[in-house]
Amino acid sequence: MSGTLDGVTVAVLVAPEGAEQVELTSPWEAVREAGGHPRLVSTTGGRVQAFHHLDRADTFAVDATVDRVGARDFDALLLPGGVANPDYLRTHERAVAFVREFFDTGRPVAAICHAAWVLVEADVVRGRTLTSYPSLRTDLTNAGAVWVDRPVVVSADGPNALVTSRGPKDLPVFNKALVSAFAATTVS
Repeated sequence: MSGTLDGVTVAVLVAPEGAEQVELTSPWEAVREAGGHPRLVSTTGGRVQAFHHLDRADTFAVDATVDRVGARDFDALLLPGGVANPDYLRTHERAVAFVREFFDTGRPVAAICHAAWVLVEADVVRGRTLTSYPSLRTDLTNAGAVWVDRPVVVSADGPNALVTSRGPKDLPVFNKALVSAFAATTVS
């Protein structure tokens, strides 16, 4: 990985259940390996249930809830995918506001697969170039984004760095790009 994340705290926002496990754990490990500190944030405390596509996988302990933290408590935001995860988050008013705060304060954000749905709901994709799981193309285009079919897109055409990726097969390049983007951004 290029870049170091020494002292960088990354919020990893997931729903109580439905996050695609590999899209949670692989970037989490990339952040840790680069010296960063990932913290699991959800809408409820306790544990969250991850999935391997449609099958239940492992559970993970929540570090903080969106009603108790804000973007200023973190240096960057990671949004794992899975279909149910962002579909739930985009209906949770505080979760959407939490995501929008990262854009309002110029903090970098990384989203993979279906996680772009939360970006649409937060109204932060207009005029930005990004990628996602292909089935979100119409949603993103209708929300004003420029959608491209690439393994990873790093967009600096907004108030902050935005790293997006299509899905699990793109995790190696996604992880490298998010570590670089997170390392390059310093906000207060």
